[in-house]
Amino acid sequence: MTAQQQRPIASGFHMKSEPDEVMAGIDLSGKIAVVTGGYSGIGVETVRALAKAGARVIVPARTRGKAERNLAGVDGDIAIADMDLADIASVRAFADKMESLLPMLDLLINNAGIMACPQRRVVPGWEAQFGTNHMGHFALTKALMPLLEKADNPRVVSLSSIAHKRNGILWDDVHFEKSDYDKWAAYAQAKSANALFALGLSPRMADFGGRAFSVHPGGIFTPLQRDLTTEEQIELGWLDKDGQPSELAKQGFKTPAQGCTTTLFAATSPLLDDKHGLYCEDADVAQLADENSPPYFHVAPHVCDTESAERLWQMSEEMLRAV
Repeated sequence: MTAQQQRPIASGFHMKSEPDEVMAGIDLSGKIAVVTGGYSGIGVETVRALAKAGARVIVPARTRGKAERNLAGVDGDIAIADMDLADIASVRAFADKMESLLPMLDLLINNAGIMACPQRRVVPGWEAQFGTNHMGHFALTKALMPLLEKADNPRVVSLSSIAHKRNGILWDDVHFEKSDYDKWAAYAQAKSANALFALGLSPRMADFGGRAFSVHPGGIFTPLQRDLTTEEQIELGWLDKDGQPSELAKQGFKTPAQGCTTTLFAATSPLLDDKHGLYCEDADVAQLADENSPPYFHVAPHVCDTESAERLWQMSEEMLRAV
């Protein structure tokens, strides 16, 4: 993939397209999907849409009871399995269980994540946002690769964010060991890593007909904001002074169902059959950002750089070997 390929393809969808629009004519009967974070926010809607299209959906869950409650009203062939994305041993145990139970894996939706949380670390001392959002999914994808290889044209979708535009990978201090912790810089780094991961993964899947994409789901009120105070969300412009959705949010935010449509597009659209590693937004391929780009749209060149994707891949391999 080159940055020049990063441009809209006239998908026919728009910012507030609904899941049924994006999934029209898509039959996933006989397909198997894994959706991390599939029991919260847009993850529930992703699971709902994939199951409605006929897929068998497995939802890894750190809190099984919560997953069972949140998915109780979702119809379809849905199973919950134990996994903590922040614990690499748990990730590997989940993948081993899937390999013993599943004939193949058609879709892996790396949807789960944390945002702008207070500084904390996950084993073996990684900064939590990078360790969970990127390294947890990196380890999971690598461990599930044998199942992906057995599928017919499998896809992996990595959820990024427009926050990637703030900054890229902090190569000299990924885990904030030498500098003061900045929760937004850490989140931007993790979301840049999610996009670069898809860019690095897609060519590695090409030999068996697979491909990977990253997506920006859009602004959506979900539990992802759990670590932000009302005051912070007012300052960001998401809430008004009374703590209610602001005019900006009313116009520019999506419902959780609308928020899953770019994921569904990246996972299933035949329009992407000949494409690899692209970053998508609003159920289309995103425009490459330049100095004229609006702040909440388009994709920054630093996550479309294959050299950076390869550098991240090698660094992640080294980190994973140490666990």
